[in-house]
Amino acid sequence: MAERITSRTNPLMAHIRRLASSRSHRCETGEYLGDGVKLLEEAVRWGAPLTAVVYTPGTALPSLPPEVRQVEVPADVMRSVSPMEAPQGALFVARTPCLEPPGTLCGRRYLALEGVQDPGNVGTILRTADAYGADGLFLLPGCADLFNPKTVRSSMGAVFRLPAWSCGLCRLRELAEGAGLPLLGAALRADTVDVREADLRRGVILLGSEGRGLSGEAF
Repeated sequence: MAERITSRTNPLMAHIRRLASSRSHRCETGEYLGDGVKLLEEAVRWGAPLTAVVYTPGTALPSLPPEVRQVEVPADVMRSVSPMEAPQGALFVARTPCLEPPGTLCGRRYLALEGVQDPGNVGTILRTADAYGADGLFLLPGCADLFNPKTVRSSMGAVFRLPAWSCGLCRLRELAEGAGLPLLGAALRADTVDVREADLRRGVILLGSEGRGLSGEAF
């Protein structure tokens, strides 16, 4: 049965607002926020571990697992908790997956981001990597939170499909060497190979920050 909440100060509403605005709160609680019915449909389709769905009257929801808390709220309450200027009718809360990398890499192509600070850029890269058949994404220090609502939204569902991990550069090198995969850095330098001529069928491709590119340690 769906609940109905009409107070903006309800504990669940306060929790959602903090999930939208605070990386530390997402880390502490092990949950993150997504918005929009289409993204909710993708979350259900790919088995994201949903804990709660909040929606406004008249919103058509996908079929939800019975253990998911369903809460109807009026439009003014939705506006008070949604990270969107124009709320899309539904929000959902899900448990954050473990970002500890695996002991070994079994795939052929991976992407690694170093210092990519814009959440929308991280989400866009995630969905591009998913579309091109990457086997996973590594987030090195300095990257935007994978579970920032903007990242989740711009991934267009790839956050539910493509494995992603967080680690340092040394650990990434160990994993790549153990799997026999070359590390390939993207850079604008005179001594680089044109990306159109590079063999990208196997390897870990590193992309640097928007303003500075890859760090000196990455080369």
